[in-house]
Amino acid sequence: MQHHPEAPHRPHDPPGHGDDHAHHHRHGIIDPAIASTDRGMWALKWSFFGLLATALFQLVVVVISGSVALFADTLHNFADAATAIPLAMAFAFARLKPSRRFPYGYGRVEDLAGVLIVVTILLTALMAGYESLLRLFRPQPVEHLWAVAGASVVGFLGNEAAALIRIKVGREIGSAALVADGYHARADGLTSLAVLVGAIGVWLGYPLADPMVGLLITVAILHLVWQSARAVFTRMLDGVDPEVLDAVEQAARHVPGVHNVAEVRARWIGHRLTLELNVAVNPDLTVTEGHAVAKEVRHQVLHHVPHVSGVTVHVDPATESGEAFHHIDSHAHDGLPVHRHR
Repeated sequence: MQHHPEAPHRPHDPPGHGDDHAHHHRHGIIDPAIASTDRGMWALKWSFFGLLATALFQLVVVVISGSVALFADTLHNFADAATAIPLAMAFAFARLKPSRRFPYGYGRVEDLAGVLIVVTILLTALMAGYESLLRLFRPQPVEHLWAVAGASVVGFLGNEAAALIRIKVGREIGSAALVADGYHARADGLTSLAVLVGAIGVWLGYPLADPMVGLLITVAILHLVWQSARAVFTRMLDGVDPEVLDAVEQAARHVPGVHNVAEVRARWIGHRLTLELNVAVNPDLTVTEGHAVAKEVRHQVLHHVPHVSGVTVHVDPATESGEAFHHIDSHAHDGLPVHRHR
């Protein structure tokens, strides 16, 4: 059994140092896990300041106009900026070294942040729906419609810019939580557009246009809730796209000396993948030769499968390939009843 986590290359290590624990052909000087985390922090930082500036500008217009719709949108934008905080904390945790209590590190904190973001999007939808229904039965006059319209456009542009950054970087580094946060920003951008459409409707003499559009936007936000929740909770349940397993198998099968790939398992830990696979080799190989095959399997997987931080390769003889051959038949010992181990 070999476990080869991706780690930074240390130039001062002598040749052959730690060969049983590390693969010295590195894919870049910087640890990919750290590089992707830094990329995520960059996206959060710029989108946070952009949304904060957008919300502060809208707050000034709220004071001038007295628009309840714009006030609600401003609150949403402040909340959207705030969701960057737990996600940034999760990325900070991801940089901590594994410990004896948390041997796989702290990447799962990112999943918890993703759940918090999904809940925040849901609350945003419920608030938008409640406020829209309230204004539907209790219309309120809005002053300085031009300022409200301008602020709503700024709100949409600010949120969409944040959404594009977060979704793009989230997909690059494999972070479901960051992608969900991007959808949250997009949801608030739709709310801002609702304010604009409502303001135009009021200007044209249809005061109920604002709450009606608000209800339509609520439905759109609930759809985003479903998309984000499905991605985040799939990660929490150790779900992966089948294409990931196919790519791992394909990379391993092309390694010289590999007769078969019996089992492949993968799980996300934050925005990094950890893999386990069984490969079958010629039973006449020495331990050293089998170890070399396993190292090359890991090498090829790292080259062909994105977002991987750790690969555990178990080498089986071709005559006993797969976990089925690891089962211990029924037996009894130490006065225990007959039992078996799987």
